[in-house]
Amino acid sequence: MSRKWMKRLFPVLAVLLLAPWPVAYAHGYTNGEPDGSVVEVISAGTSAAPSIKVFGKAIGGVEPGDLFYIDSSDNPADFQVTLYITNTQELSQSYSYMILKVGIYVQSGDGEWKSMGADTFITMREPSVRLLLPGWAKYRMTVDGGSFYCNSAGNKNLSPRFYLSANR
Repeated sequence: MSRKWMKRLFPVLAVLLLAPWPVAYAHGYTNGEPDGSVVEVISAGTSAAPSIKVFGKAIGGVEPGDLFYIDSSDNPADFQVTLYITNTQELSQSYSYMILKVGIYVQSGDGEWKSMGADTFITMREPSVRLLLPGWAKYRMTVDGGSFYCNSAGNKNLSPRFYLSANR
């Protein structure tokens, strides 16, 4: 009878002990005190994303749009974000070049978005861009424009895909 009971108890214990492992924690701790190292990154979604109209053997432009929203309003420290184009290999089969102007905006106290200033570009040849941002703020990362030359459009998805990492 005890062997049968152990067979039933073991799976329950295994689930209870292993359940917390996939959970990701957002706060760091030092000496039991939170260090305020939270930076939240949210994708803007397809409705706000930049768009392109692609034709074969044509130069085209990029319609501006939002990529990511970054909330570091609880983070006192400066932090670094890196934006990547993740599908450059696929894009290189259809484009001769693609140059995108990346914008970074900070939200002011009255809720308005103000440009951080410096022009930053990401390309198929240089598919990542690294920026240092101050803490205690909310940011919006955008594509403010750009250009490309498409060799052949075909029936492929010719939009760049982006990934953003944030760390101290």
